[in-house]
Amino acid sequence: MPVQKTYFISHGSPTLVFDDVPAHHFLRSLGTIIPKPDAILMVSAHWETSVPMVNAVTLNQTIHDFGGFARELFEVQYRAKGSPEVAKLTAKLLEEGGFSTVIDNVRGLDHGAWVPLKLMYPDADIPVLQLSVQSHLGPKHHFDLGRAIAPLRKKNIAIIASGSFTHNLREIAWGGGEEETWSKEFSAWFDNALKAHAVDDLLNYRRLAPFAEKNHPSDEHLLPIFVALGAAGESYELERLHSSATFGSLRMDAYSFS
Repeated sequence: MPVQKTYFISHGSPTLVFDDVPAHHFLRSLGTIIPKPDAILMVSAHWETSVPMVNAVTLNQTIHDFGGFARELFEVQYRAKGSPEVAKLTAKLLEEGGFSTVIDNVRGLDHGAWVPLKLMYPDADIPVLQLSVQSHLGPKHHFDLGRAIAPLRKKNIAIIASGSFTHNLREIAWGGGEEETWSKEFSAWFDNALKAHAVDDLLNYRRLAPFAEKNHPSDEHLLPIFVALGAAGESYELERLHSSATFGSLRMDAYSFS
């Protein structure tokens, strides 16, 4: 049985399903690169809870958790099966890691999960479950979450963390344009820290990275990368799978850890 890598992907705007941008085409190819898993655990920035929660449903509903977009986006469905068995295993691992965990038997997939999966696995033929983030608890908490669920990798379960490498919606240039300097400098710092295995620096990025507050006014869209990082272990091997920017400053970078 293959040992799965862990992944961080940037999901961007919900319109990424249709947008003719490099990140769209990258995600369409990514599903052919990853060894096919038996299940996918998505860690989405768009499910924020006070304690870790895992969804355990037989069939995922598609949550259109946004507004103001064209009707065709609200018509997109991603009806992947769930995996109650993997959800129970994930909750067990989290509990063993010291985390009080709740299983949710109702919730489906938010757009942080189904938008990239629609591109990666359009046939929705792999069971999917989600793990929530706790945005008030910061990077170290999420790194430790990742360490707790790392054994899933040996069971051919792909851990895919979905957020955004930069995420300041107040600075979005919907008409496009050149990437902002503050976005470039933050992304370069974070990439270099990942390559250097500077885990302590990464966990303290809000204090150390240039323009950290500008790129992430709040933590939630970067927290998933710490889950992927923790699940890979501190001696991880890193591959930068994709790097691009949309809407001027919304970075779409993606990584694998093994």
